[in-house]
Amino acid sequence: MTLITIIIIAVGLAMDAFAVSIVSGAVYKKLNITHAFRMAAFFGAFQAFMPLLGYLAASTVNDYIANYDHWIAFGLLSVVGGKMIFESFKIKSEKQNFDPSNLIILLVLSVATSIDALAIGITLSFITQAIVKAVIVIGIITFILSYLGVFIGKKFEHFFETKIEAFGGIILIAMGLKILLQHILF
Repeated sequence: MTLITIIIIAVGLAMDAFAVSIVSGAVYKKLNITHAFRMAAFFGAFQAFMPLLGYLAASTVNDYIANYDHWIAFGLLSVVGGKMIFESFKIKSEKQNFDPSNLIILLVLSVATSIDALAIGITLSFITQAIVKAVIVIGIITFILSYLGVFIGKKFEHFFETKIEAFGGIILIAMGLKILLQHILF
C-alpha cells in the first residue's frame, strides 16, 4: 500500500473527529492550547489504536464488527448529541453546558469517532503488512486535523451564538445516522 493511499484513508477516517473538534471548539467557554491538544491527542490516539486493534483481531471479530459497529457508533453519537440538544434549551441560569473537556465525554467521542477505524484495521489486515506505517499516519493526520478543528470552531462560534450546542448535537446525531445508513444501505 502506497503512502498516498494511506494518507487518503487517514484523511477520510479523520473527518468525523475533525467535525466533532469544530463543534467542541465552538462550545468551549475558555479554550486554551491544552484543551485543543488534549482533544487532538485523544482523537489521534484512538484513531491510531483502533485500526491496530482491528488488524490484530481481524480473524476473530470480523463478523461481530461488521454486524454491530455502525449501531454502536450511532448509539454513542446519538446519546452525546441528544444531551447537547437538551442542554441547549435549558434556561441560562440552570444550564450545565456541554463540556468537551470532560474526560467521560471525551472518551465517548473518541470511541464513537474511531469505530470506523476498527473496521478499516480489519480491511488492512487483508491488503497490507505495513500496519505500523498506516497507524502512525492515521494518528498524526487525525491529531493535526482535530487540533486545527478546535480552533476553527472557536473562531466561528459567534455565527452560532447560544444555539451552538443544539447545532453540535444535530451534527453528532447526523454523523451517527450517516454511519448507520452507510452500513445498512451499502
